[in-house]
Amino acid sequence: MVFKSFKTITIMRIALLFITLYLFVYLILRTQLFASMIILGSAVIYQVYSLLNYIDKTNKDLTRFLLAIKHSDFSQTFTVTGLGSTFDSLKSAFSEVTEEFKRTRTEKEQHFRYLQTIVKHVNIGLLVYDNYGDIELVNTPVKKLFKLGKIINIDEFNPISRELVETLYRINSGDRKLLKIDYHGENYQLAVYASQFKLHEKHYTLVSIQNIRYELEEKEMEAWQNLIRVLTHEIMNSITPISSLASTANELVSGADPEKGTLEPETLKDIEGALETIYKRSQGLLQFVNAYRNLTKIPPPNFKIVKVKDLFESIGNLLEPQLKEKHIKFGMDVDPPGLEVTADPDQVEQVLINLVVNAEQALKDIPQPEIRMEALINERSRVQIRVLDNGPGILEEVQEKIFIPFFTTKKGGSGIGLSLCRQIMRLHKGTIKVSSEKDSRTVFSMTF
Repeated sequence: MVFKSFKTITIMRIALLFITLYLFVYLILRTQLFASMIILGSAVIYQVYSLLNYIDKTNKDLTRFLLAIKHSDFSQTFTVTGLGSTFDSLKSAFSEVTEEFKRTRTEKEQHFRYLQTIVKHVNIGLLVYDNYGDIELVNTPVKKLFKLGKIINIDEFNPISRELVETLYRINSGDRKLLKIDYHGENYQLAVYASQFKLHEKHYTLVSIQNIRYELEEKEMEAWQNLIRVLTHEIMNSITPISSLASTANELVSGADPEKGTLEPETLKDIEGALETIYKRSQGLLQFVNAYRNLTKIPPPNFKIVKVKDLFESIGNLLEPQLKEKHIKFGMDVDPPGLEVTADPDQVEQVLINLVVNAEQALKDIPQPEIRMEALINERSRVQIRVLDNGPGILEEVQEKIFIPFFTTKKGGSGIGLSLCRQIMRLHKGTIKVSSEKDSRTVFSMTF
């Protein structure tokens, strides 16, 4: 017979135990049947053990349930059917609690993955580390910025910049630091902002790292363009009528008959010369202003996929004859030979022409002058084009200024050539920089 009630089963077990125990005592007191005594004694011990084990099963299930919650193991099931309605309710409660914990954990995991996705794809680099520099979180932009893989401690930034590591250790909550570093041949203007918090009795620092060099240069160029627009507008408004009046007056004086007038021939000649000078200088100023206006009117690039080798051959065909006349050795190298770049070929050629012509002018009076154009994939897997010469070099204090409009070190220079080059590279979302060694070589690098 199958008993389906825990109470009934328990009562029956206890009753059977008492009957067996009574018979065992009876045999001891009334008979000499030792074999029967042993059998009944064993039966009593077995029934006591079975009854305790049967009753203890609920405690074991409860313990297993609590341990499952403690260790977040929600794969367990609790089967206590067949023990009566009380235990069916307990099983139901176990299942409900387990399902609630599963749901809560699933929500937490979803929120965690959601935050991870945001942190991973946000454009600003984020770094979380403790007081010992051990990194708890680092997102993809930080790794891309410095071309790093797995980062465990902020001391791993030492090869990039010791100043950056010292700043990360010393920075306080709410501080904002600006750092300028040079890494893998590229200049970085880093904006570092910190916030500190406490979690599980440990102190952490959350730092955002952003390379704002592009934004700074963009704002700088925008400021120069606005200044140039204002200056050219005002100068043009003033020079145009002066030039027109000077031309008209010059024509009137040139057509005047000195015998019919009151002015002496020599006076008329002086006036004519003065008006001619005014006219020429006005025209010169107009040309000067128009040259600077070109800096603010560069058309948007017409992007195409271009073979760098074709660009180099075009520049070589154009400039190599005049370089040979001046006995300047000219060479080109593209590695890999099929290297391509997405750019406006006309604008890039203009930049290369400016750089090669500047190099040519710098090689005056240099024995065994040489100019080279090189193209390669740099350490950051970007296309880079370089123009090198073995001229006298550029002073270090001048290198940061040569891309500023109006600044020039050449006699009679306008100061717009290199500014125009940088503006074209900005429109290509790239950079142009210079490195130079005195009396050795100068390298202009265009990075796309």
